[in-house]
Amino acid sequence: MIADVLKNRHIYEAISPRIKSALDYIASTDFSSMEPGKYELDGSNLFALVQAYDSIPEEQGKWECHKKYIDIQYIAEGVEQIGCNNIGFMHITTDYNPEKDIAFLSGEGDFVTYSKGSYGIFFPEDAHMPKIAVNNIPAKVKKVVIKIKVN
Repeated sequence: MIADVLKNRHIYEAISPRIKSALDYIASTDFSSMEPGKYELDGSNLFALVQAYDSIPEEQGKWECHKKYIDIQYIAEGVEQIGCNNIGFMHITTDYNPEKDIAFLSGEGDFVTYSKGSYGIFFPEDAHMPKIAVNNIPAKVKKVVIKIKVN
């Protein structure tokens, strides 16, 4: 897992060309007027999911992981916490669904607070729990999740 702010994106661009493309897209796009939905950037290899929601209490959150995609979760507006832990320390509660590229887990993890302009990169070994309210106070969040296919 990587947690950082957009101005430091150059540090992570060498990880893969798709991560560079995703970070460039985030840096060059004004999400303020974008409607929630799916936006294809390179077919199934790279796409954006624009989301708008209220953050939730931790007890309502779900640990998840993916096998086919890396997530970049960028906060365009608002603030939330995202939990993270290695999947090796978690327990599978819902088996992996290859069509939806998701499994759900249980366990404990550490939480990082993300605010406007910050992002997390979650790799297939990173269980993560998004959408968590800071100090248990729900807040409006606009988030862009870039899905980056792993090859």
